[in-house]
Amino acid sequence: MSGFSPELIDYLEGRISFEEFEKRREERKSLDQKDTATKTVTGDIAEEVPEAASASTSGKRTAKRRVYDESEGETSDGVSKSVHRAFASMLGETQEEEEEAEDEDNDDDNDEDEDAHEQFSPGEVFALEMELNRENKKMMKEKRPRSKLPRALRGLMGEANIKFARGEREEAILMCMEIVRQAPLAHEPFSTLAMIYEDQGDMEKSLQFELIAAHLNPSDTEQWVRLAEMSLEQDNIKQSIFCYSKALKYNPTNVRYLWERSSLYEQLGEHKMAMDGYRRILNLLPPSDGERFMQLARDMAKSYYEASDVSSAIGVIEEAIAKHQSLVAVEDVNIAAELFIANKQYDKAVEVITQYSGILLEKRIEIRTSGDTKAVEVVHCFVPEGVPIDITVKLMVCLIHLNILEPLNPLLTTLMEQNPEEVGDLYLDVAEAFLDVGEYNSALPLLSALVCSERYNLAVVWLRHADCLKALGHMEQAADSYGKVVEMAPLHLDARISLSTLQQQLNRPEKALEALEPMYDPDTLAQDANAAQQELKLLLHRSTLLFSQGRQYDYVDTLFTMLAMLLKVAMNRAQVCLISSSKSGERHLHLLKVSRDKISDSDDQESANCDAKAIFAVLTSVLSKDDWWGLLLKAVYALCDLSRYNEAELLVDSSLEYYSFYDDRQKRKELEYFGLSAAILDKNFRKAYTYIRIMIMDNVNNSQLWNIFTQVTMHSQDVRHHRFCLRLMLKHPENHALCLLNGHNAFVSGSFKHALGQYVQAFRAKQNETLTNLCIGLTFIHMASQKYALKRHALVVQGFSFLTRYLDLRGPCQESYYNLGRGLHQLGLVHFAIHFYQKALEVPPLKLEGIDEDQVDLRREIAYNLALIYQTSGNTTMARRMLYMHCTV
Repeated sequence: MSGFSPELIDYLEGRISFEEFEKRREERKSLDQKDTATKTVTGDIAEEVPEAASASTSGKRTAKRRVYDESEGETSDGVSKSVHRAFASMLGETQEEEEEAEDEDNDDDNDEDEDAHEQFSPGEVFALEMELNRENKKMMKEKRPRSKLPRALRGLMGEANIKFARGEREEAILMCMEIVRQAPLAHEPFSTLAMIYEDQGDMEKSLQFELIAAHLNPSDTEQWVRLAEMSLEQDNIKQSIFCYSKALKYNPTNVRYLWERSSLYEQLGEHKMAMDGYRRILNLLPPSDGERFMQLARDMAKSYYEASDVSSAIGVIEEAIAKHQSLVAVEDVNIAAELFIANKQYDKAVEVITQYSGILLEKRIEIRTSGDTKAVEVVHCFVPEGVPIDITVKLMVCLIHLNILEPLNPLLTTLMEQNPEEVGDLYLDVAEAFLDVGEYNSALPLLSALVCSERYNLAVVWLRHADCLKALGHMEQAADSYGKVVEMAPLHLDARISLSTLQQQLNRPEKALEALEPMYDPDTLAQDANAAQQELKLLLHRSTLLFSQGRQYDYVDTLFTMLAMLLKVAMNRAQVCLISSSKSGERHLHLLKVSRDKISDSDDQESANCDAKAIFAVLTSVLSKDDWWGLLLKAVYALCDLSRYNEAELLVDSSLEYYSFYDDRQKRKELEYFGLSAAILDKNFRKAYTYIRIMIMDNVNNSQLWNIFTQVTMHSQDVRHHRFCLRLMLKHPENHALCLLNGHNAFVSGSFKHALGQYVQAFRAKQNETLTNLCIGLTFIHMASQKYALKRHALVVQGFSFLTRYLDLRGPCQESYYNLGRGLHQLGLVHFAIHFYQKALEVPPLKLEGIDEDQVDLRREIAYNLALIYQTSGNTTMARRMLYMHCTV
């Protein structure tokens, strides 16, 4: 420590404080400056006076030029010699020391030059000071960034380091924290804290402080690398990658950093980032490092190929072969050919194989005399000894796809001499190439050899064998091979469908259906979207097969299974479940309405909804929305054909809860019509009323809907529709059907005056309508039949006037005579009633299109009413005669 000042020695040893150190240092510097200035001025005056008298202007310029010439040289530490001389002059070094330094650096200089440069004028000193400033700036740029630690805190930082070196960790931590508080952007206290905690064994805290220090001093690449290694020790791969990225920012050509980061990316599964790093390494490797370049290119090509990025793999291996042709090995040829074949670039694969493996392909012109003499171009192949069979097989695959089949016979013979247990994969490659180009006869021997082996007796080989047999027309053998595939791989959908199709062609319907048995259980279908997708495709083929065979119940079961996959959540909302029962003697699927408490709870329902959304996305990729709609219609029609109307209702209810169908107005309307029809056929008139009520509110002027409404309300024996019609009448007061219906409702309720008001309103709208005249006439007759009726005669006259008008409008027919006779019968005018009843019996019944004659024949009603009149009058013989003639079954 002899080179340090006394106050610095006292401060480092702790005898004085930082403030005392600063004070003593300033005092010493002021005293040294005064002594130096005194010596310099005295010496300059004594030496420069005679010099100035004799020196000319040209001499000064020469001296100055020589000074600048000397400044052009630099010492080993990068500082010019003139700067060193300026320092020596300012610090008062002796002339002998200057001369020794000059002798060491410039052996060719003479004594006169040395004497000329030993003296400096004030202008020359100023020039040297400017040169010194430039040198300082240059050195500051070349050095590490300046510390952001203030000058006032540097002593405290040194004291903290001394405390740490003495083992006083707590005091050192407090000092560092104080420095951090006053200078939060300085990295030195964080580095010291990291060393302290590392010394204590707290690696986590040490890493945290080291990271802070690195962020404050980011250009220190070695620090980032050390942090990356520490992060990797703590299994924090992402943080390690971040640290390597920071190091590469300031040292982007470091191959080791790139390699480590790419390896970490591979561990995280980020294939693209890893490959990008390896590509940068390839660009940085020098041409002399060819072996390393080729090995890295091989590994990259394999990684790209495993990631299904064939084009990138081809680009890497082509670059490697182009740059280092002399280092291309058999493995490189094999990889390149494999990649070209995978990308269907067979001509390039042949080019690589022939260029680097020694195989020759020659075209020769041969004269053939079979039939007509002609010249034919024939390709011959020469395979040297030692060429691996893998390369030969890849050449065969390329020639097959290029339709160059002449040189294949000797190559096939060579391949068949190999043991299929050892090179079965090569057998399969060639066989698949033959299958691709339609050469099934050539592929069959290879596949037959594979299925007879032990190692390659696999489902995929049997599938190729079955496809080949099917293409050649050997249906029985193909069915056996497909059966072997299904036996070895029960979840192979294509094999099942192909087997079922073959069995159907061979007139084996039971075996065809057996091949399409369900593959998954319901729980798996509810959770696995891929399983649901496979099962749906299978069920589609099964439903088509069942429909063609006329097996309706099984066909409905298949449709239920498919629709339940789509409508699972909707069925839960509609409280409908799919069960298996044996109502008809055989076990089949049925829809059943269940109570709310039997539906799964909300948590299960929410998880089911999430699974259903994922499955729905897969299902809609197999069948479009319109296809699903077609399946639903088929199910509804099939249920109605089987008279399972209740289940048709439940299926429609579930479909209305399915948002995709409900949001489509056209489909929603059609579903409502299906529901109405199924409810009427099932005699569920209360539910039918719910459907028809909504339909009428949407289209109040549709007469067909009002007819259905009347049929539903007539069979339901419910009076709920009375208030509905009255409320609807307020919105549509001019609606003719509503006037009649409200009149009927009031008439049935005994409110004849209200009924008469409604009928008269309808009569004013359509005066020539027969039904309105009949209803008004009957209302007057009922009012006249009441016990306490005012102006009974007027009521009777008005009633018969409307009935007569009805008779004129309707014309003479069985119906009009009967209605008129019934009115007279009600009033007790039986002799007039008998007249009209008898006229009604004489008229034949009406013939209406689409309605049986028996449904509109009123002879039984007429005869019964006549029998009542005859019996009341005492003529029992005539009454019996009427009943015997017209009412006997």
